[in-house]
Amino acid sequence: MSRDVEVLADLLVVGGGLGGVAAALTAARLGRRVVLTEETDWLGGQLTAQAVPSDEHPWIETEHISAGYRDLRHRIRDYYRRNYPLRPEAAGNPTLNPGLGNVSRLCHEPRVGVAVIDELLMPYISAGRIRVLYENVPVAAETDGDRITSVTTENRRTGVRTTVSARLVADATELGDLLELAGVEHVVGAESQEETGERYAAPVADPTDQQAITWCFPLEYRPGEDHVIDRPASYDHWKTHVDPFWPGPQLSWEKIDIHTMSGRVNHIFEGDMDAVRLPDLWHFRRIRARSQFDPALIDTDISLVNWPNTDYWEAPLVGAGVDAEARERALRRCKELSLSYLYWMQTEAPRHDDGHGYPGLRLRPDLTDTEDGLAKHVYVRESRRIKARFTVLEQHVSVTDRPDGTGSEVFRDAVGVGHYNIDLHPSTAGINYVNLECYPFQIPLGALVPVRLRNLLPANKNIGTTHITNGCYRLHPVEWSIGEAVGALAAFCLDHGTEPHAVADSTSLTEDLQGLLTTALGVPVAWPDEIRRTRPSQAGKGATPVLAPPLPRVPTA
Repeated sequence: MSRDVEVLADLLVVGGGLGGVAAALTAARLGRRVVLTEETDWLGGQLTAQAVPSDEHPWIETEHISAGYRDLRHRIRDYYRRNYPLRPEAAGNPTLNPGLGNVSRLCHEPRVGVAVIDELLMPYISAGRIRVLYENVPVAAETDGDRITSVTTENRRTGVRTTVSARLVADATELGDLLELAGVEHVVGAESQEETGERYAAPVADPTDQQAITWCFPLEYRPGEDHVIDRPASYDHWKTHVDPFWPGPQLSWEKIDIHTMSGRVNHIFEGDMDAVRLPDLWHFRRIRARSQFDPALIDTDISLVNWPNTDYWEAPLVGAGVDAEARERALRRCKELSLSYLYWMQTEAPRHDDGHGYPGLRLRPDLTDTEDGLAKHVYVRESRRIKARFTVLEQHVSVTDRPDGTGSEVFRDAVGVGHYNIDLHPSTAGINYVNLECYPFQIPLGALVPVRLRNLLPANKNIGTTHITNGCYRLHPVEWSIGEAVGALAAFCLDHGTEPHAVADSTSLTEDLQGLLTTALGVPVAWPDEIRRTRPSQAGKGATPVLAPPLPRVPTA
């Protein structure tokens, strides 16, 4: 007897990252039945399974974020207050940052994010509105004309296949897997300047030009102890090989300074570990600061290694010629790079107090729930992207392209807001960093609507952006807002007997959708003008610094 099963749903969300979770949660809140699939056994994507502390913007603690994302952040802080032995001053801090990391106002352990997301979904799972299929990957999609009729996923552990038929389907996978399976028109890699008119686009379209991936891992430091791992097989390669655009071997403290695009030395420790803010690697993504907890139980920091020298740019994960074997090879090499960097830090790295090596650096596999101590999933910065009814360009958001101070483009069909710099890491085509300051921006509905498919919606890094603007639409709060917009749009279409294209074509329907988002869900769809026109470098404490224009691509005249 076949163990395969068939399921019906109002909305199928394939991919359980932040966008997928937000889409499922929003649709369920609006009364719809959702099937949510996830390839690992953790929901949360880049926040949890990929172990990346949230990258956010200067207004993240204000009313100018969605109520849903605000609730997520509040629950994470409350989880620490309810379950951890915080010192009184930390427990009483309304903007508690458990790790005191430099990268964000809320740096926390990935397992806490998992617990909070599970807590958020549990009432809807209990009510039967959300069904989660863990360890499931999409393997097939059936279409009828311009519609997806069903998607089949396979359990990676048991081999059981589940075919889900749903009126609307959201691709929230990390790599835009459904776009390929369902034959959805999409883009891979970099578009050309001729195609987009972007000053920092590639001179010629290059599908192999995809941002580096990173296999992240948490570390604690126990001086005087020996936690040195086995020497990775490819260690000598990473120790000696030098890419043309990098200042030296990746196994070093030297990296590219995105302010100057030249080499810069950045050590792991540069002073008192208990300091609130130091410009070293340890404090950069610290996710647990021991100074905030009762030392009788918690006596070490935890720092999350997602540092420039662990970026893997040898080979892409998607595109023509990248078969399953090539993808697995790239993922394996990425893991070996991360482990090689750890081994180098433990054994050969120049120390801050002379000598070499920090053997007391210790992996924490219990914090990632993996055998090797690395994150469950590789950190993905760039995906396949739909060919959308509207594509967000550099010219819509970049300060460099909008020097008159008018702020970002105003999208009348906006369904969310976000902000981050255009932040492109070194790529698989050998292109160095591209980092451009951006104004706070909106998420246009047109970027969520494919040019052809009538019932597919993108809900991750696969929306209608370019290779360039993906660099600012790919971060945690923006992905969450994309998911909220998709969940609300799906519920709205089902309630009104319509479809996404019709909503996008109708001013009145778009305004009704915007009303649902703002009134019922507390999702802002526009920035106040004074913020929209503000360069983040002028926004005060914690703002993004002004960055020098990137050097690898010279703007066209």
